[in-house]
Amino acid sequence: MTEDSAKERILSAAEELFAESGFEATPTSRIAERAGVPKGLVHYYFRRKSDLLAALVDRLPDEQIEPATVVVPGDLAGSLRRLVVELDRRFTGSLGLSHLLWREADTHHVVREALADRFQQLVRLVHSVIVGAAGGRLAVADVDNASGLLARAVSHRHATARHSRDDRPAEFDGELTFLANALSSKVRKAAPAD
Repeated sequence: MTEDSAKERILSAAEELFAESGFEATPTSRIAERAGVPKGLVHYYFRRKSDLLAALVDRLPDEQIEPATVVVPGDLAGSLRRLVVELDRRFTGSLGLSHLLWREADTHHVVREALADRFQQLVRLVHSVIVGAAGGRLAVADVDNASGLLARAVSHRHATARHSRDDRPAEFDGELTFLANALSSKVRKAAPAD
């Protein structure tokens, strides 16, 4: 058994057991048993049980998207839609893990901090897409505010997606369109007169 496969089995077992029974109710001995490794190996890789939670955050889908792959210059709404579609595609495969981490974030600062870091990455990504689509013709404050709003909306949608199969995409598209139109009107106002 290689180190990587043992560590991966421990993480998979922890994810399954935390989802089934919760973090507090899952002893490391059960994680070791489910992973098929000695209990000491769990502590070798993860000094504290909460370190398992932090490692599980890293298993969430990568949200690092190259802005150029979704930006359509001059089309804010289209660019933001393409970004959201790509984020949704990546998120779909991790509903269970996401549910577990959002639940544990309430009581474990390690998870809360890791999710907060991911949120800030998302804000920066949205910011880059807006700037790319608008051609840099928006006030920094407007881009910052819009980036925060859209990142919060996407995060909320992903946090609640586990509760319902119907995530009301039409409603979200209306909000996205409203935001894009508001920004586009500011771009038009900022454009020099011919």
